[in-house]
Amino acid sequence: MAGITSLLRAIYGGGGNEAERNLQTDRPGNLLVAGGMPPYAELTRRGTGWSAMNTTALAALVVRPSTLANFTLFNNEPEGGLSYIIDQAFAFNLVTTAAQARSGLWICVHPRGLVSPTNDITARGSYSGKANYGGRAIADTNMTVTDNGWIPVGQTTDVEPTGVLPGSVLTWQAEGRVIVPPQCGFSTQVVSSVVGNTFTSGVSWHEIQLDLL
Repeated sequence: MAGITSLLRAIYGGGGNEAERNLQTDRPGNLLVAGGMPPYAELTRRGTGWSAMNTTALAALVVRPSTLANFTLFNNEPEGGLSYIIDQAFAFNLVTTAAQARSGLWICVHPRGLVSPTNDITARGSYSGKANYGGRAIADTNMTVTDNGWIPVGQTTDVEPTGVLPGSVLTWQAEGRVIVPPQCGFSTQVVSSVVGNTFTSGVSWHEIQLDLL
């Protein structure tokens, strides 16, 4: 309706001082906002971010992944519990053969029904300096899984071609593109063009209470 003026107000809730503040728009009426911190600082501040990685290097596959995962993150929360928002998946080429090769990272999201994961990897790294992990995540290495549809992600990398030295790092910045609900899982695998290249793999995630549809 013509002649109606709107006033936008926001509540500032920092430092225990909840005070109203004016919001501003530009001339066409677009709301003016700006990030006060780097993109992921607020999410990290909540203390919900964790990482896990296997410490024993496993041989990459030379075929499309099916029922063997080099790393599996299982959400052992009860129904209605926290969901795991995948931040990144990664793998490090620990040993190479004396041959030129290319390698790529693959992922698979498992619905409910993943059978008997084992918590092989108990160490958890905190995104925000927490000393102890108190959640329910299970990290399994070299696990037999259900082939629920593997897809390649990220970029391929070359490995060190002249000896057995450590080489490339494979990463995929998921940034929330994958959500693992309670009793579901997330697996990774590495496919290489040469038999004998080994990798240690892992995942970083945030544990958040979500209203899932």
